[in-house]
Amino acid sequence: MAAVALAAEQLGGAQRALDMAVEYAKVRRQFGRPIGSFQAIKHTLRRPAARGRVAAVRGRLRGVARWPRTRPRSRCWPRWSRRTASETYFHVAAENIQIHGGIGFTWEHDAHLYFKRAKASELFLGDGAYHRERLANRIGL
Repeated sequence: MAAVALAAEQLGGAQRALDMAVEYAKVRRQFGRPIGSFQAIKHTLRRPAARGRVAAVRGRLRGVARWPRTRPRSRCWPRWSRRTASETYFHVAAENIQIHGGIGFTWEHDAHLYFKRAKASELFLGDGAYHRERLANRIGL
């Protein structure tokens, strides 16, 4: 259950980091227009690895909330949601820093705090590779 609680925390952090990046892309102006209008920023924010993966983690955690009352095969859901949440949080936090540019990794902005927390929580209770291996062993691969 600790892994599920950590996955829920990672989901919240990923959502907040994504929201920060979107807000900044709307507000920050370069060459007379918001940076969110540039193609590179648009692709970064609309990429399935950002919004889609955050939504996928949310859906998996909802499934885990029903986990104790469902079939025995669903015992692998907590590991799967933990692995996905960990990778998503780290990826979104890294993209948040890229969108913020130089200010994103300074003490004056909170983006670096999300990145550091994503890395620390990725290693806490096992990283994605660890949970992938445990999941494979559980289902007999």
